[in-house]
Amino acid sequence: MKINNETKVGILTIVALGLLIVGFNYLKGKDVFNRSTKIYAVFEKLGSLTQSNEVKINGYVIGKVEKMQPTDANLTGIRITINLTEKDVNIPANSVAYISAGLLGSSYISIEKGDATTYLKDGDILQTRNDNGLFGDISSEIPPTLVKIRQSLDSLNRVFGNVNNLFNSDAKNNLQQMLANLNMSTNSLNKMLDPKTSTLAKSLDNIQSITDNLRKNNDSIGDLINNAKRFTQNLSQLDVKKIGDSLESTIASLKSAVQKISSTDGTLGALINDKKLYNKLNDVILSAEILLDDIRTHPKRYVNISVFGKKDKGGELTSPTLKDTIPR
Repeated sequence: MKINNETKVGILTIVALGLLIVGFNYLKGKDVFNRSTKIYAVFEKLGSLTQSNEVKINGYVIGKVEKMQPTDANLTGIRITINLTEKDVNIPANSVAYISAGLLGSSYISIEKGDATTYLKDGDILQTRNDNGLFGDISSEIPPTLVKIRQSLDSLNRVFGNVNNLFNSDAKNNLQQMLANLNMSTNSLNKMLDPKTSTLAKSLDNIQSITDNLRKNNDSIGDLINNAKRFTQNLSQLDVKKIGDSLESTIASLKSAVQKISSTDGTLGALINDKKLYNKLNDVILSAEILLDDIRTHPKRYVNISVFGKKDKGGELTSPTLKDTIPR
């Protein structure tokens, strides 16, 4: 049987139309050869969610968005038809869906599994909630941030204006002078830090010498520390209470002696405090001095050895003779 060209063209047209319908539905998320389970969700806002976007649980794709249609003429809600491509996944009845906006990729519906023991069936409605996501938080923060940036830019402009006003001719001269002084200071600092001729280098050398000497005399220093340690140990072993008691007894005895000296009852106290005794002792010393002067002046009066019996006719001394030097 021979098929004419018109029949062939008709058959090819029908096949092409069928493939076009199947491909179009597949791109929309529909599988015309497989009857899948469908559930529904109602959102107030869709954001960037579009048809054929993915539906995920714990990041795993379980279906796609098949259809979007308003719930009423006022668009108080948008009804989403979800085509579940994974038939073996159990979704608890109290699970909640929300639209998640990816950082770089497209938006998708994410389902948080509940803890119910019953599961959603074909035609059930999924609970939803609004979730701004990362971009929602950013968009809510952008207006006040822009205001703050604008205020900061205005303040920065004022600051730069004030800086420009400061840089007049006098300020520029002062700035140049300050830079020159800074250059001189850096040169002086470089000279001071010179490793060969600077005072700092010499000081470091002296410190190095001191540390070397300390290192060489380390044993002597150790002996000195040990001696000090032994001295402190011996000092700590002294009976401080016994020494204190002895010192207190000595002070008491000294106090008693001072009291006796101050009193007129004792000989030393009477000698110190009695004026009459002082005058009598002074008279005795004066009489002894007169007697000694008289013996030196008239020795024959006390020792008289004379063959002819001649007597000394000199008078008695009533006061000591004046003396410039000690008689020999």
